[in-house]
Amino acid sequence: MRYAIGVGGNLGAVPETATRAARLLAEQGLPVVAQAPWWRTPALGPPQPDYWNSAWLVETALGPHGLLQALLRAESACGRTRLRRWGPRTLDLDLLLAEDGRCVHSAVLTLPHPRLHERAFALLPLAAIAADWVHPWLGLRVAELAAQITRSTCAIAPARP
Repeated sequence: MRYAIGVGGNLGAVPETATRAARLLAEQGLPVVAQAPWWRTPALGPPQPDYWNSAWLVETALGPHGLLQALLRAESACGRTRLRRWGPRTLDLDLLLAEDGRCVHSAVLTLPHPRLHERAFALLPLAAIAADWVHPWLGLRVAELAAQITRSTCAIAPARP
């Protein structure tokens, strides 16, 4: 089964931190099978540095909850601390979407990500690697959702690490 992961951060060398996280996931049997280009995004919330954003496709036999736990372990191993909501971070790994359209709503996980369709910083990278995946609640392909959201929504721009 393949899942889409939103990758981001705004503290330290985010692309290098993400590469380390990808290695840690691979060691747990969760290979990153595709990676989107990086984008720069102004931060929302409290004043802080711009974010680096990308997306991965990972392949796993784990279910969504098991995958979420693996992502949280990788974040922690890469220095992620959760001090304040929407605060700066070394790494953020968000479970965005399942290739098969699987939906989950539990106390710790909502899949697809509940705000995926509103976030250019997630949709634009995701469209580069999973354009034909369908959002199960909206019945629209990722490419269609990305086309509906403007880059000006987040003043997002392609970036090179």
